[in-house]
Amino acid sequence: MVGSIGWPVLRCMRLAGGMNSKGHFGGPIRLLIKIGHICGFRKALQPADFEEGQKYRVIGNLTTMKTFSDIAISMPLPFMKKIFLFSALSLTYALTTAQNALPASWKAYLIRQDSIPVIFTLQSGKENGHSVLYVPNTSEKITIKQVRVTKDSVNFSMPVFESAFLSKKNTDGSLEGTWTKGTGAGFQVWPFYAYPEKASLLKTGQAKANLSGKWDVTITRQNGTLRKAVAVFNQQQNQLSGTFLTPSGDYRYLEGNQTADSLRLYAFDGSHAFLFTAKVDDANTLSGGLFYSGNNGKEKWVAIRNESVPLPAQDQPTQLREGESRLAFRFNDLNGKQVSILDERFRNKVVIVQIMGSWCPNCMDETKFLSEYYHQNKSRGVEVVALAYENSTDIERSKKSLRKFQQLFNVQYPMLITGATASDDNKTEKTLPQLTPIRSFPTTIFIDRKGNVRNIKGVFYGPGSGIYFEDFKKEFYEQMDALLLEK
Repeated sequence: MVGSIGWPVLRCMRLAGGMNSKGHFGGPIRLLIKIGHICGFRKALQPADFEEGQKYRVIGNLTTMKTFSDIAISMPLPFMKKIFLFSALSLTYALTTAQNALPASWKAYLIRQDSIPVIFTLQSGKENGHSVLYVPNTSEKITIKQVRVTKDSVNFSMPVFESAFLSKKNTDGSLEGTWTKGTGAGFQVWPFYAYPEKASLLKTGQAKANLSGKWDVTITRQNGTLRKAVAVFNQQQNQLSGTFLTPSGDYRYLEGNQTADSLRLYAFDGSHAFLFTAKVDDANTLSGGLFYSGNNGKEKWVAIRNESVPLPAQDQPTQLREGESRLAFRFNDLNGKQVSILDERFRNKVVIVQIMGSWCPNCMDETKFLSEYYHQNKSRGVEVVALAYENSTDIERSKKSLRKFQQLFNVQYPMLITGATASDDNKTEKTLPQLTPIRSFPTTIFIDRKGNVRNIKGVFYGPGSGIYFEDFKKEFYEQMDALLLEK
């Protein structure tokens, strides 16, 4: 009930002096004016205060919460009827008298712990008479339908992931608030700012060289060890897009620019919050690179142009243990029903076992692909089952996050909660002891009609990887067609 009537308003009522000791309320105008101040919103910084690549003072502290309930509220039952009536009247007043029009787009900033901003574009629109938001990432456009706009706030939840924004709307259309992101260690809260703009987030200026093509990348981890990747860039004038391909997957859609001898690429999809920077030495060399990942990750990288660079190999890929040929598992689906690989629905079928998590952007891309494939090929004798390794052992939290995947992609195959977290070093032994350790998400297992494991793929290159996604699909279709022909 509280969520349906706008918890930010309720949360601030008593603090704002809108409710006296007898449970009586002041006028709605007086209360609404006070709410923005008492809730911790301060005067917004201006766009000029933000310089790309520069650090700046963070207003407020980053915190980590254990659960979303930490930002919820509860009210004594005797007050609930009064609260509901007052909130309904106040919100009706705000919605009917305020100008709720949103800017066409914002330049949005997510502030890391080191004060480095990750930048993305946020756009507004209407669908079926309702406010929606969009996050464009080159050829991808994420649609956000869970949007609540009032006179002085814009709150929204990303369509997948444990990812939500609470923000104050200023008179100039700018937003300031927080982004809450679920992780295995709890919930991170990042400062969030967005400023209206008509232009792209990309800077203009003369580029030193055209970086289009393939690059051999060496990344230095924080512990000093090296890992390999391949970068694929496409440059139009000074605008740059592309991705990095690692041994297990890709970094999805990256977009940015090259001005003078500086490269910048950003990504935000509700889970990933990335920034890549580097110096362009010449058309064939990138040096001094930094990869900012999440709220505190930072790795160094360099790259050399190489159009024939091979994809990086995966160390110790997941495979069947010696003497094993089949999987054996039984877990609960999102409705609490037990599902086993030995169930009738899987017998004499070609089965795809998807090892995934609802926190994983590459798993999101694979889920979309597998759901579409299943709809088109179920009648041929195909079955799919997803085994979820979530951020938490909290089953209800896991169900809520997985249902976002299920609903957005119309997933009709079973999604099972393994009960082991993705970060658990013993997750494989606990859930699929027939396999060597699971090292990447997603991992895809192909099972033939006789129940034998025929192939295990621990790498997935999604639509953000361009031609590599096309190669993946070609190999996938060929393998599935061959297995379906077997009797």
